[in-house]
Amino acid sequence: MREDLNFLLTNRLPRRWATQMVGRIAASEHPLVARPALAAWRFFSDVDLSDAETTHFRSLREGFVRRLTPGSRRFADGAGTIASPCDAIVGAHGRIAGTAVWQVKGFPYRLEELVPDAALAERFRDGSFVTLRLTAAMYHRFHAPADLTVEGVTYLSGDCWNVNPIALKRVERLFCRNERAVIEVRLADGTPMLLVPVAAILVASIRLAFLDTPRSLREQGSVRVACDAVVARGAEMGWFEHGSTILMFLPAGVRLDDRLCEGRAIRAGEVVASHA
Repeated sequence: MREDLNFLLTNRLPRRWATQMVGRIAASEHPLVARPALAAWRFFSDVDLSDAETTHFRSLREGFVRRLTPGSRRFADGAGTIASPCDAIVGAHGRIAGTAVWQVKGFPYRLEELVPDAALAERFRDGSFVTLRLTAAMYHRFHAPADLTVEGVTYLSGDCWNVNPIALKRVERLFCRNERAVIEVRLADGTPMLLVPVAAILVASIRLAFLDTPRSLREQGSVRVACDAVVARGAEMGWFEHGSTILMFLPAGVRLDDRLCEGRAIRAGEVVASHA
């Protein structure tokens, strides 16, 4: 009953309207709006600000996109290691069956439904995937999991379903419906990788540090933008303006770390995969 109520409250209401409304509240710096919004966020999400650069925020959005004190996240080094790009709860992960991936057990989707290019999806046939869910309390910025070059970005507008486990067990192909950015990267040794930040209900917006996202959307719409952005391991790649999910896709030959476990909390910089 509790799960059904959660799903009803977060997904059966007008999602786009609720997202726009909360977005305006989150951006407001007026004390009569910002103070109660921040107080509710701290109370209901049990947020830990012990490693935040500051605990004084002018708006709820500033709390979501807070920066951390230097050295708070250390990225695993070493040839062939691939780190988590963000603080997260590990979700579904494992081998890609052809191009079939699972959002949760019994709810498959296909890579070619998630990404706009079937040829791009084919690069990851029989590879591996990891689902990383950011909660509202978590640090919302994400970073390069290894030394890499961003070769292209396709920003896809879409719905804003909640991406919590309750919704993933009820909405088929949820990640393929929501707003998302398909980020094509190549590691220093030539290994391809996909990072797909997926937005969710309430604030939704994804921002990329190496690309003027609002301008690209305004001028070009949902088309592929070619890039040649070199990003060092651990350097910031972007942020969510509310908790959401990042999907990582790796080609065949890359091995997921044995310590990955569904439901485990990890921090940006911890090893999630490795390759020769």
